[in-house]
Amino acid sequence: MKTYYSNGKLLITGEYLVLDGALSLALPTIYGQSLTVNPIKLSKLLWKSIDCNNEIWFENELSLDEISKGLSTTHDDISNKLIQILNAAQQLNPGFLNPKSGFEVTTKLDFPKNWGLGSSSTLINNIANWANVDAYKLLELTFGGSGYDIACAQYNSAITYQLKDKKPFVNSVAFKPEFKDNLYFVFLNQKQNSRDAIAHYKTNKSNTEVAINQINDITTQMMSCKTIDEFSLLIDKHETIISKTIHQKTVKEQLFNDFKGSIKSLGAWGGDFVLAVCEENPVDYFKNKGYQTVIRYSKMIL
Repeated sequence: MKTYYSNGKLLITGEYLVLDGALSLALPTIYGQSLTVNPIKLSKLLWKSIDCNNEIWFENELSLDEISKGLSTTHDDISNKLIQILNAAQQLNPGFLNPKSGFEVTTKLDFPKNWGLGSSSTLINNIANWANVDAYKLLELTFGGSGYDIACAQYNSAITYQLKDKKPFVNSVAFKPEFKDNLYFVFLNQKQNSRDAIAHYKTNKSNTEVAINQINDITTQMMSCKTIDEFSLLIDKHETIISKTIHQKTVKEQLFNDFKGSIKSLGAWGGDFVLAVCEENPVDYFKNKGYQTVIRYSKMIL
């Protein structure tokens, strides 16, 4: 039996611009996903996925033959996507999944699937480790995206992430804000589809070169921030830059214009988590507006 584990992720700076080479700050989360494999004598995969409440949310038998062909129209969408990922892993490593013996596979999420902390990226990284292939290449063949989430899956500290000539450059950094007790992550009650959000960005973006330079400066300054006021100023600037780039109102303008503090979207705008920065505990404020999931920085970030 072997078990693989990958961290979830939150993108603090960069947002969509990381796709075009912006320097981003990203944080791996306490929450993640494991994948356990047990060899069996049958020529198939017995796949089971368990959620954070220990309930099975997906279960199926997949033949090794259909995985190697990468073709299946008899299964549901989840099974078909899984077959595509496993087939892509085989393309990268033809020795993966010997047709003579199969596996019992169990995945286990630490967080609700709709939180947007990386249920897909943690799965990709775990399968890549199992198949002994490059996780970034596997991501490219399956879901696509910048790859910062793969970097978070692999690192146990804050990182900077940047694409140069489409290659990922990752650096472990010491981001330990003295004001972390003033930072909260708030779930917006809906998961954002990353692929749809990326497509929207590519269609609507403008003046990205100037914006990338500005975001690079903000990322660099943010890592050495000493005060909550300085940090708040930087995230407000960041929100304004992204708002102008994608022609979309900031989340504070849309939902929280009476909030006493700063609020920043994380990753794809319009869903998942936002970062709230404030002097006083904001739990009651957000709960009164219908947002029940408010998590302190120290309870979310590794």
